[in-house]
Amino acid sequence: MSDVRRTDAVLLLVALVWGSSYLSAQTATAALPVLLVLFARYALSASACLGVVAARRRGPRRWTRDEWRAGVPLGVTQAAVLLVETYGVAHTSAANAGLIISLTIVLTPLLDRGGRRGPLPPAFFVATGVCTVAVGLLMSGNGFQAPRLGDLLMLGAAVIRAAHVALVGRLTVGRAVRPLHLTTVQTLVGTALFLPAAAGDLPTLAHADPATWAQLLHLALFCSVFAFLAQTWAVQRTSASRASLLLGTEPVWAVAVGAALGGEHLTPLTGLGAALMVAGTYWGQAVERAHRNAPHPRLSPARPSDLDKDSPCPTTPVTTPTTT
Repeated sequence: MSDVRRTDAVLLLVALVWGSSYLSAQTATAALPVLLVLFARYALSASACLGVVAARRRGPRRWTRDEWRAGVPLGVTQAAVLLVETYGVAHTSAANAGLIISLTIVLTPLLDRGGRRGPLPPAFFVATGVCTVAVGLLMSGNGFQAPRLGDLLMLGAAVIRAAHVALVGRLTVGRAVRPLHLTTVQTLVGTALFLPAAAGDLPTLAHADPATWAQLLHLALFCSVFAFLAQTWAVQRTSASRASLLLGTEPVWAVAVGAALGGEHLTPLTGLGAALMVAGTYWGQAVERAHRNAPHPRLSPARPSDLDKDSPCPTTPVTTPTTT
């Protein structure tokens, strides 16, 4: 296999793993309280990240002041994203969760003006309108009705995630921040935040069945630690546009996993909403990227866009744009 194909395969695997996270979270929260699931996910991720840091033979292992200053507030905002997202996926389908959260792609440029060449073009707002229509169709189910709680929570999670992504850029660009070390700080912060709320349910976690533990390990080790490290490796070997395109398939995988493993079915209306959501987010991402990279004689070259996947091991704006 050529280097290009190998890199593409890794990026698609990351998108697939992220797409599967919604069904895993839904399954885990059906067996355990949401706050307990979040604590377990963070604690397992933090342990794995600390192990990776300890196992590294190259480079200093100590955290810099910038890594702590950025990691603590980002750990708080990331925990807020996962809190709303996990409650949301517990009350909607995994397919809807993965599709609605992809709104982060078009919401983030509205909040993050880093590297921007003036106001966004009208086409971007048309693409955002397409996504808005898609959300309405996804919430409609078998017919137009009052929005479901889970869908509204996922919509809120997309807004909070977009704010988190914008904050990542503001706190890390131009500073001595290593992705793995920043990630470890965030997982430790998340573990500390959810421990008090989950402490009373820890005996329940100890008696969870193997299937539930498998979901928790999948969320922590594969959807978080593996996806982060694999993404960092892959994006250093391809272009930002190619990485963004491949990682942008995450909502497609969320629908596929929900249908194949979760027994979920798309109605004609929700199927149309899914198609419009994927088309709208891809279109909006392409318009924003072209606008950001457009030559301007009075401005310095633009930095890459900073879209990350919200997991306990997020990406940082060091090398790549990614989806949620």
